[in-house]
Amino acid sequence: MTTACALVLSPGHIYPGHEEAPARFKYLGGWESKPYASAIHFLEPQPARREFVIAVHSERMLLDFEAACRQGPGITDYAPTFVTPSSYADAFLAAGATLACTRAVLAGQAQNAFAIVRPPGHHAEPEGSMGFCLLNNIAIAVHHALTCGIGNALIVDFDAHHGNGTQAVFMDERRVAFLSTQQENIYPFRTGFIEDAPQARGRIVNVPLPARAGDAAFARIAEEVLTPLAERFAPEIIFVSAGFDSAWDDPLAELGLSSAGYYAYARRLVKLAGQHCGGKIVFVLEGGYNPKNVASGVEAVLAALTGTAFSPQDPSPFPEPDIQRRLDEVRAWTG
Repeated sequence: MTTACALVLSPGHIYPGHEEAPARFKYLGGWESKPYASAIHFLEPQPARREFVIAVHSERMLLDFEAACRQGPGITDYAPTFVTPSSYADAFLAAGATLACTRAVLAGQAQNAFAIVRPPGHHAEPEGSMGFCLLNNIAIAVHHALTCGIGNALIVDFDAHHGNGTQAVFMDERRVAFLSTQQENIYPFRTGFIEDAPQARGRIVNVPLPARAGDAAFARIAEEVLTPLAERFAPEIIFVSAGFDSAWDDPLAELGLSSAGYYAYARRLVKLAGQHCGGKIVFVLEGGYNPKNVASGVEAVLAALTGTAFSPQDPSPFPEPDIQRRLDEVRAWTG
């Protein structure tokens, strides 16, 4: 069984001096020489059909988004989020690639998948793009999986920034659980708190982390928060918002993960998918603004998905803070 991949570069979605740029992907490639080459299969993505997108985003949002792109290039919010004349098509192609990966897994054509796409999506809310994100790729794919008969889906977001858009989409959807780990007190500022969703207590789980929390912290989260959530919720498929801005040397955040940390966390997710979902798991790229970290993070995830050995050598030079109190607070809130 193969790992399905889809790659969307969006070269026309670019704004002078902006971190979310095609250069993020400049160290990707050479797939045929990778140790997992025989285990991966690249799909040819098509733009998402509008009907799948409006299941998550309103018609008004899409009309405003399309109009902004026609008038672009320009900045659309304070993050700053930008659009260009190609951004509307680029966003639909990124969403379509994520849907293609999801369909391949649901149909049994692939064991698992990774949508390596830009622009990213997890900040985009039903009524608007924000935080460098235009359409919420992972939310569109999860909603589609539910319409295809999936009973329960678990979304795990390890981007350095809280996935506010994904949380908003599924706030009242009992078939979807959401676990987000993110650096506290950074963008988007207004979400990501433990008590964000009292109506979804135990189903929407936020773990705000201090700066420099890294490999050891994520190992504990995997053991003490992620695994119990999966056992309690019993998902039939797992989706992962894979943000490589949680690396220790990302220019926009200060979490402490190394490639070894990404590999260990991805391996735990793959193991949980094997235990609960028949192996069905779909990773979707989100942030990551050091191109070398994006490449090493993608390598780590693909190694975990294909069961290939991985030997990174980029440990964080910073000591990790103690997260015991935060874990106690999360457990007290989730029960």
